[in-house]
Amino acid sequence: MMTALLIIDIQNDYFDNGAMTLVDSDKSCDNARLILEKFREQRLPIIHIQHLALKPTATFFLPNTIGAEIHKKVKPLEKEKIIIKHYPNSFRETELFDYLKNNNITDLVICGMMTHMCVDATARAAKDFGFNCTVIGDACATKDLEIIGRKVKAKEVQKSFLAALDYFYSTVKLTKQYLNE
Repeated sequence: MMTALLIIDIQNDYFDNGAMTLVDSDKSCDNARLILEKFREQRLPIIHIQHLALKPTATFFLPNTIGAEIHKKVKPLEKEKIIIKHYPNSFRETELFDYLKNNNITDLVICGMMTHMCVDATARAAKDFGFNCTVIGDACATKDLEIIGRKVKAKEVQKSFLAALDYFYSTVKLTKQYLNE
């Protein structure tokens, strides 16, 4: 068994003054940084996922903008893998699946942004492809949503999506819990 860290879309547009600010993005990024440091110390594989928008109507993650850059707190080192994606599912039309298989990776530790989109889509796809997944819940961030004219606060979105992932698709842990194992 080989475990890799998958850091999804921790990019500048999700932080204060970005084009799509998330709730608690700083706190989530700090936790992702702690997980990243552990993987670096243990010399385990690290994969950074970077979303670049292709749709002409996109309002964030626009190519060649500061907002699309990976946040400085989790900036990849030269030897760390970066995979560019254009859809919420990090496997769709990317080299992720082949990279994981070619490197004998069986288990993924996942953190990133947005919980209800790219983290969710990627964790579900990873499980469907046969990978064992752990999602670090407090190293992920989301935003308020709206459904049928009703607002759903980010805290509730976060709990709901993590609870759904924990049911079958992954094991959800907190940063402290994961680091203390």
